[in-house]
Amino acid sequence: MTLSTVAYPTLISAIWPEEESSKLARNVVLAILGTALLTVSAKVQVPFYPVPMTMQTLVVLVIGMAYGWRLGGATVLLYLAEGAVGLPVFAAGGGYAYLAGPTGGYLAGFLACALAIGWLAERGWDRNPVLSVLAMAIGTVIIFALGLAWLTKLIGFQAAIANGLVPFIYGAIAKLALAAAALPYAWRLVRRYRDDA
Repeated sequence: MTLSTVAYPTLISAIWPEEESSKLARNVVLAILGTALLTVSAKVQVPFYPVPMTMQTLVVLVIGMAYGWRLGGATVLLYLAEGAVGLPVFAAGGGYAYLAGPTGGYLAGFLACALAIGWLAERGWDRNPVLSVLAMAIGTVIIFALGLAWLTKLIGFQAAIANGLVPFIYGAIAKLALAAAALPYAWRLVRRYRDDA
């Protein structure tokens, strides 16, 4: 398997095409919408075993794949900036201290994930169910890798694994599967709409 150097249109470009005259306004609206979704997803907890889960990583995965690496990365960066200046966009508030706290590595992982899987989406990985699962798995590993690396500095490796990975494995797999199924299905809907139009 080789990575294509050809950039495919993103899902959001297929739904809302870029026009030079309104490109900036479109991207600002999409970025603000994305940060709003990230904020809501951070606050909503879904009962799950062994711990309740937020839908935040699911939204990061979908934004990265649907928006592409530039707009997806810019959206997550805007979200992090909103939190850094004190807006209560994170699960338990906001502020610079929150970014430096135990979840700081995971938040940095959100940005790296959106960039990486957005780039893969622009290579067509969001259209194929198998490649979509693989892209989402890569994104999830990136989030956990950066999150655990930071958490290890704060509380040590064993505690980081026990508290920052093990309780979240099942939830991460569920969100990965949901996100990986959603993108190819959304592409099918877009194609069907175009064919019917």
